[in-house]
Amino acid sequence: MRKNGQGFDRRDMDTNVRPQDDFYHHVNGGWLKKNPVPPHESRWGSFLMLRYETEKKLHAIVSRLQDEKNLKAGSAERMIRDFYRSGMDTKRRNALGATPLAPWLERIAKITDVRSLVSVFAHLETIGGGGPWGIAVDQDMKDSRKYVAYLHQSGLGMPDRDYYLKDDRESVRVRTAYVKHLEAIFALMGKTKAEAKDGAKTVMRIETAIAKISMTKEDLRDVDKTYHPIRRAALARLTPAIDWDSFFRIVGARDVNRVILMQPEFFKALDALLVKEPLEDWKTFLSWHLVGGAASYLTARFEKQNFAFYGTTLSGVTKMKPAWRRILASVNGSLGEPLGRLYVQEYFSPEAKRKAARMVEDLFEAYEARIRNLDWMSAATKRKAAKKLRQIDRKLGYPDKWRKYRGLMISPHDYFGNAVRTARFEHARMMRRLKKPVDRSEWFMNPQTVNAYYSFGLNDIVFPAAILQPPFFSVDGDDALNYGAMGSVIGHEITHGFDDQGSKFDGTGNRRTWWTKEDRKRFEKKAEALVRQFNAYTVADGLAVNGRLTLGENIADLGGASIAYDAFRLRLAKTKQKAGNDATGLTPEQRFFFGFALFERENRRPEAEKTQVLTDPHSPGTFRINGPASNLQEFYQVFDVRKGDKLYREPAKRAKVW
Repeated sequence: MRKNGQGFDRRDMDTNVRPQDDFYHHVNGGWLKKNPVPPHESRWGSFLMLRYETEKKLHAIVSRLQDEKNLKAGSAERMIRDFYRSGMDTKRRNALGATPLAPWLERIAKITDVRSLVSVFAHLETIGGGGPWGIAVDQDMKDSRKYVAYLHQSGLGMPDRDYYLKDDRESVRVRTAYVKHLEAIFALMGKTKAEAKDGAKTVMRIETAIAKISMTKEDLRDVDKTYHPIRRAALARLTPAIDWDSFFRIVGARDVNRVILMQPEFFKALDALLVKEPLEDWKTFLSWHLVGGAASYLTARFEKQNFAFYGTTLSGVTKMKPAWRRILASVNGSLGEPLGRLYVQEYFSPEAKRKAARMVEDLFEAYEARIRNLDWMSAATKRKAAKKLRQIDRKLGYPDKWRKYRGLMISPHDYFGNAVRTARFEHARMMRRLKKPVDRSEWFMNPQTVNAYYSFGLNDIVFPAAILQPPFFSVDGDDALNYGAMGSVIGHEITHGFDDQGSKFDGTGNRRTWWTKEDRKRFEKKAEALVRQFNAYTVADGLAVNGRLTLGENIADLGGASIAYDAFRLRLAKTKQKAGNDATGLTPEQRFFFGFALFERENRRPEAEKTQVLTDPHSPGTFRINGPASNLQEFYQVFDVRKGDKLYREPAKRAKVW
């Protein structure tokens, strides 16, 4: 059944597992047994394999540029070539040691009071952060025509506050390893063993104090709990220890008069913490965050130690990626759009964009029909939902206009400096938004990114070129597989506009209540069924999935599969295709669900799976397939699921939102 890299092989199945009992392993079980996670990965499957194939294409582009002798100074090609070259020069990086950080460490050492401490927070923010809070500029949630500055909590070296505060086995394991990591980094900075231990204790004390006042990950998802407009004068009264005039001037927001304080209680408590903790301890905290954040740009020893915690402890990876992949990831992160422009010129065809657009059109048609036929929503809310759906902008492949990088200096001999200059360049670009109207054409992913997203504020769905490839999408591939895999992703992103948070925004991107109270109550009751369902799933060491944290993604998965199936049936009707079986004996409808399961085919290391459950709003792949399948009447019909089968759920317990 493979065609141009798309499809599946019956040998990838596990026919000993019935589709009615565990559809995910029925489709993918054979492949999972034959494809263990490579030593340099935390997981391995369809998604990661496509990312790796994309990396190889990007590497081919970058490698060709290395041989070019006469690239114009300031050109995208020259910047990409020189950034990559600076990272691959490991001999020079090892010789430099930590000296590239000297000016920044000196700035930290010169802190004499809370005012100068806040000044250093601001300077670090311009190169990517390092202090206990950060600033970002985005659309005002309640006036999507304008940009506004958002102040948000930060300051933790572990992925979530719970690692500092809980004493379950996984939190203790990670926390213990983190302390050792801190000691190792301080030792690499030239500290004695005793100094390194003291430094680690200091960082842990301050970060634990920050964790205690930080908003939970569940509350961070709630857009209403993180929107608190405040005038500059009131902000100064709330946090009298913080010199906001200095902070805003340094980060490039000198004239800002109103901000969104995302976590007011955090900032109020942090203000007291700034005064309570000794300045020398804050210096230790900042030194760690500076060096820890820069480790991958320094020597091989710094890089390996960084990997030991963030790669091995958190994700179970046993071997670092080869240098070309690590440096390419850095170039991609700093110069992603100019590299993406070269990528689409070579690897993304206009035909792929046209066929993807046709599929998207089918998805929207199916979604609108689905809204009309909802049995739990009033006519008034249905009209508004359909209006919002029609207002969603569709962005496929790559941006219509590309960003400019005029004035950015990239050196072939200064890897850390290149990272700092690109970070400052992008920070300045972000801050300039405060003086401009909202750019609704902007993309927040690069074309070579194997992913997709929906934006609440812009009310748009975005599908970069790299995800519109086999095995998820093929120009001349089987429609059943295209709609099952990529169609479900498209439906997933559309549904984010109508999930528990996206549904709070109208078609212009404003946070506005457009539901009747009765409809909202019915919606929330239906959503609670998904919370209960996913709370019952467990992974390694019995850790339970967090149904509240993953609710938005679970609603989108269920809606995506539902709408994609309807869209596929529409496509069959439009093309008047006969519903015949293929060479493997599968019907088009069965192949659709096979495509759906193929998208999440993946082996994961236990450490990575536990980290995901504790921090990620996405559920593990098995549950992203079996969960929706157990709720979909269409799946029951196609695979003859009956009472007694493991995926069978009583009709009253089946979740159906959109």
